[in-house]
Amino acid sequence: MDAHQDTLANPFSMDEDCRNCPALADCREHVVHGYGDAGGEFVFLGEAPSAGAEATGVPFTGDAAGERIQRILGELGFSRSAPDVAERSSAGNQNSPSSGDVSEPDIQNAYLTYLSRCRHPERTASDDEVRNCEPFLNAELRMINPEIIVPIGDRVLRELAVEYTTRAPDSFDAAAEHATTVRGRGFELVPMIPPAEQTDAQEAEFVEHVKENVFSRDYRQTKGRQSR
Repeated sequence: MDAHQDTLANPFSMDEDCRNCPALADCREHVVHGYGDAGGEFVFLGEAPSAGAEATGVPFTGDAAGERIQRILGELGFSRSAPDVAERSSAGNQNSPSSGDVSEPDIQNAYLTYLSRCRHPERTASDDEVRNCEPFLNAELRMINPEIIVPIGDRVLRELAVEYTTRAPDSFDAAAEHATTVRGRGFELVPMIPPAEQTDAQEAEFVEHVKENVFSRDYRQTKGRQSR
């Protein structure tokens, strides 16, 4: 963890009362900003918080899909916590997210975040709402400067493709690219099928790919991302 980082939850102190998307601000419980090691080499990027993540205030926690991501983090050595730690922690505190709770996931060398930081209970975020959140994501990527980004799902993969790869967005398919490495501008992408859709075999495939094909070589490379 960065020696100057005081908290894993929203370490860049981003606006937790953002109202750039009125339709989301009126129905959300919490804004779920990024969580993890601000000096991490890996960023796990999802589309938007689940109900579980909104309840805990921690990305990729609070439900079975989040538990799968937390388990993957543990298997890769990024987390020293039980996969369901935030879910168990929030069970006794239903009225607020778990920010500041000692039972939050203990994550190192990885950062968890979303394209859209607010959850609508009935629909996915619109393109305009994702664009409204771009400054948050751009700032995180600029400050973290990761070596590897794990785009989770087709929408995330295609959003990154626009500025960070030389391929057309519609050429990507998260299922086909799952557990492979894609060269980006200044970093690499390791796409992942959304955890709610993954099988145990696909989870194992992802972990094996990172261990055997990413950790086994020098994945650190010269930075050269273009600003969005």
